[in-house]
Amino acid sequence: MSNETVLQNLESGLLTITMNRPERRNALNVDMTLGLVAAARRAAEDQEVRAVLLKGAGGTFCVGGDVKSMAEGRAPQSFETRMVNLRRGMEVSRILHEMSKPVVAQLDGAAAGAGLSIALACDFRVASSSVKITTAFAKVGLSGDYGGTYFLTQMLGSAKARELYLLSPLLTAQEALALGMVTRVVPDGEVGAAAHELAMSLAQGPSITLGYIKRNINNAERLSLENCFDAEAFHHSRAGETADHKEAAKAFVEKRKPAFQNH
Repeated sequence: MSNETVLQNLESGLLTITMNRPERRNALNVDMTLGLVAAARRAAEDQEVRAVLLKGAGGTFCVGGDVKSMAEGRAPQSFETRMVNLRRGMEVSRILHEMSKPVVAQLDGAAAGAGLSIALACDFRVASSSVKITTAFAKVGLSGDYGGTYFLTQMLGSAKARELYLLSPLLTAQEALALGMVTRVVPDGEVGAAAHELAMSLAQGPSITLGYIKRNINNAERLSLENCFDAEAFHHSRAGETADHKEAAKAFVEKRKPAFQNH
């Protein structure tokens, strides 16, 4: 399911999810958060989806929560209601991170606050050379949501996560690349093509195996060494039974590119 603020397009196994509030630099509102969760669930569950590309419309990824709307005030809600609603929207980050399909984020314009958190939940981040990246939360008196503190701590360690959250510096694409926050930096005019090319290459890959690789890495974030070894042995043995593995081995011998079929 999609709505006007979250567009979905499935092409050759690649589901492109577009945040579509360009007039507000794709700031998150209720409709967009619900649409993102629905799109992420569809990506995780739909067997036709083999990879995901997440981007924003109008040359901006996402500036985070709609601070202007926050400042204008809303109908009063209880603390419990606000927490439940926030947690419901935050599921998009968990689903993108834990799903078996690889996810590429196309970062242009700005990736800030919850927008950055969602980008960090993805497996790859292709950034335009002029993109601006910041945690932003401390500067608007908020502590952070959508998993950003978790992902940055896992990615960079607690010392750097503290610096980026407590001081909230504005990072250039090259600074983010040097830290390891983004995968690749390309010229502004090439970011769309570069992100799409990477995502499509993953959609045409050995999907079962890629899913197990992603699960192995997610396991390493929270399981013991022995449990990770047990899971690796299971996943590796299962991948060895796939037709895609047999095709890859045959292609290697024949010195040609394999044609994967997702089975």
